[in-house]
Amino acid sequence: MIREFTVSAPRQGLHEITPRVEQAVAESRAESGLCTVYIRHTSASLTIQENADPSARRDLERWLNRLVPEDDAIYTHTAEGPDDMPSHIKAILTQCSIAIPIVHGRLALGTWQGIYLWEHRHRGGPRSIVVHILGD
Repeated sequence: MIREFTVSAPRQGLHEITPRVEQAVAESRAESGLCTVYIRHTSASLTIQENADPSARRDLERWLNRLVPEDDAIYTHTAEGPDDMPSHIKAILTQCSIAIPIVHGRLALGTWQGIYLWEHRHRGGPRSIVVHILGD
């Protein structure tokens, strides 16, 4: 089964999409299998991260921004602004797809894990997500 949905990511940062993916798994009625989540963009990514303490997400966002600064003199791909090339670098350092087992009809996420769209642009906008479920 394949489900597609759009996520509004109006600002840079981590945006939780776990409920949307869980809904797709529930609709699939798969008791066991594999759920693959894919983002159709090169300036945003996906990650599984802690969903309990927001400070962990803020620290990750700050760390990645420090690792990949804007306005670096080596960038030539700047037509869309100073966050354009850094967003592509951040996307290759993270992931465009993730796979999560389905066990007993549910995502096999840990207690403190959530699925996040990581918007790397200051003004992201709508992001297209594809969920592919293989299961029985």
